[in-house]
Amino acid sequence: MCISVAVIKAHGLRKVFGSGRKATTAVDDLTLTCTSGEVFGLLGPNGAGKTTSLRMLSTVLSPTAGEAQVAGYDLKKNSEGVRQSIGFLSGNTGLYPRLTAREVLRYFGELFGMERHAIVERIEELSALLGMGDFLDRRCDKLSTGMQQKVNVARAVLHDPPVLIMDEPTAGLDVLASRTIVDFIRDCRSRGKCVIFSTHIMGEVGRLCDRLAILHEGKVRYEGDLDGFRKGYGDDIEEGFIALLEGSK
Repeated sequence: MCISVAVIKAHGLRKVFGSGRKATTAVDDLTLTCTSGEVFGLLGPNGAGKTTSLRMLSTVLSPTAGEAQVAGYDLKKNSEGVRQSIGFLSGNTGLYPRLTAREVLRYFGELFGMERHAIVERIEELSALLGMGDFLDRRCDKLSTGMQQKVNVARAVLHDPPVLIMDEPTAGLDVLASRTIVDFIRDCRSRGKCVIFSTHIMGEVGRLCDRLAILHEGKVRYEGDLDGFRKGYGDDIEEGFIALLEGSK
């Protein structure tokens, strides 16, 4: 039996952009815990602070206040340890258009410090899991949006990190590409990974998330398991989500 352990612990994270009268608080008092072997949904409307929260947890942004640990590494004191322990997929991740998918993955494997044979084996493993065999040796500028996103997912997890941070990984994808990525995330959970997952697609929340936090105007309005959310707001996740936001005004 796999025992879940806390992998992400954040307390009081705050991010303020600007200063004085022009200061804008994007995230205020973000406190949450994510464990191994679970998918933790981070939800909210546009501008709620989701992407800012994920960027703080991935060390892309430095928090204005608060503290966090990711995979045992302090966010501020050992940001390099955090970066080595996560796979971060953001909404604006780009690929090198003149390289093939395989060449992109090989390049990032070298950046991760992986041995050459390990890179080759991992590319083949991810190619099979994500269905990339037909386009692995095609240039990235010739790939469809769904194909490119599969390469981006593979790039993020190439070094087999214990923590995956995924910001809207299925946005703009067709149903087949979306299903492949959802199935991949489910497989990562079964392997004991901690996955923090942001999406606007409520059907994915129901299929994937064990627990969730809902942000609105930078603050956490709900944090708990999916069953608890349904008991409080009804079985229809989308309707419950809207009711919660309206109640927090």
